Amino acid sequence: MKNPATLTLFALFISTLCYSQSSYEYRQPKELGEGWHTNDLKSHGIDSTLIYRFFNQLKSRKHKIHSVLLVKNNQLILEEYFNEHSVSMQHDLRSTTKSIRSILIGIAIDKGFIESINDPILKYLKQPIPKKNLDSRKQKITIKHLLTMSSGLDCNDWDSKSKGQEDKVYKKKDWLQYTLDLPMINEPGEVSNYCSMGVVLLVEIISQASGMSIDKFAEKYLFKSLGIQNVNWGHTTDKEVIPSGKRLYMTSRDLAKIGQLVLNKGKWNGKQVVSGKWIEESTTPKTKITGIDYGFLWWNIPFIVNEKIIISKTATGNGGQYIMIFPEMDMVAIFTGGAYNSQEDKLPFVIMKDVFLASLNSESDKK
Repeated sequence: MKNPATLTLFALFISTLCYSQSSYEYRQPKELGEGWHTNDLKSHGIDSTLIYRFFNQLKSRKHKIHSVLLVKNNQLILEEYFNEHSVSMQHDLRSTTKSIRSILIGIAIDKGFIESINDPILKYLKQPIPKKNLDSRKQKITIKHLLTMSSGLDCNDWDSKSKGQEDKVYKKKDWLQYTLDLPMINEPGEVSNYCSMGVVLLVEIISQASGMSIDKFAEKYLFKSLGIQNVNWGHTTDKEVIPSGKRLYMTSRDLAKIGQLVLNKGKWNGKQVVSGKWIEESTTPKTKITGIDYGFLWWNIPFIVNEKIIISKTATGNGGQYIMIFPEMDMVAIFTGGAYNSQEDKLPFVIMKDVFLASLNSESDKK
């Protein structure tokens, strides 16, 4: 997930903050009547020196960051946009959508559309059904296996030789049929490989089980409760995409609501939108992908600050789309960006560690 050499270069970039004079003008985020309460950055006792220097440095350099938001104690305290992006502009979330789909699976279980994640997927997927590479192991693939990307199918987005690599599937006429027809290369549950098409199957399960397209399901059971209206489902491919294959486009503020919902164990403004049990289960590590702890479509990423390990429940998307949730610090950080298919999309991890977390820990060390 991270290239150490690249992150070292980013760290050198951050280190130059010490030599720049701060001319950054911080402004408290505005309350826009869409559900967010805002407050001043300093009201939370945060040492803002590094934050001011960072944004001052960012203004003078070319970069591909589109937005940075920080929520502390349920209040939006920092909100900055770059490269012509704005508070009302939708952003392509890429694979960050996967983690939101995990929430939708939890809601489908809460509402009784899905009985158990241990159910075989073919209990809910009536059409299509596997027609090629018939294998008895396909009958054993469960919803949980798709959530942990351990279906056993030859599907690995990070392996160009994999038959189920997402860019190859995008060229196919029927994504669902093609994915179900992939050969089995492992026993279900044995090996986890990053597989976007498995998540597309999950979305199709929600749709077939509920009788609703995913956009209608999400609007009724998730977005309406959070006051999210400026949202769309789409894809970058020129081909016509089935509803279950589309990903989300939404604003950074609304993305922060998703993070706060998870931080609040499934509640928004006191209303239980998805069960706290599901949030706990889905964000707890179940497997590892490339050595990083992975739950049900949520990463657990460690940050080491002053020799202390701080775990972030994280949603990630190509280009620099991140929801970073820090339960022990009552904090959510949002990043969006345009560094597609580039190691530069990992810059937010360095910013989080060397600017935001360093600022918070610096202040706590004074107490």
